[in-house]
Amino acid sequence: MKKTILLFSLIAIISSCGNNNESKKDSKPAEQTSTKAENPEVEKGLNLVAKSDCLTCHQVETKATGPAYIDVAAKYPANDAVIDSLSDKIIKGGAGNWGTIPMVAHPQVSKDDAKAMVTYILSLKK
Repeated sequence: MKKTILLFSLIAIISSCGNNNESKKDSKPAEQTSTKAENPEVEKGLNLVAKSDCLTCHQVETKATGPAYIDVAAKYPANDAVIDSLSDKIIKGGAGNWGTIPMVAHPQVSKDDAKAMVTYILSLKK
């Protein structure tokens, strides 16, 4: 069992580090699928997501390697505790909330930027 989890973890890490331009061409950029941001933090988050490697594993409306942003928005309320917790997941990585494939850590992302990204994602709640 541990070998299986390790194998899936390695596959996820390797695939997230690859330069997979084909999937980026096929997925809709975050700017095209969102409505005009109503607050500066949402706008900042949208821009940060668009410039990051997030769309390698996530898409706005469709599940990919990771959950779709609209599914994340539907699952979590947009409050300070959730924004803080999810921003930690972006920075530190995590596993178990959406299946067996772990979320890759992004230690280069600042806490403020991660919070803006989460604020944008949670703003997609329908």
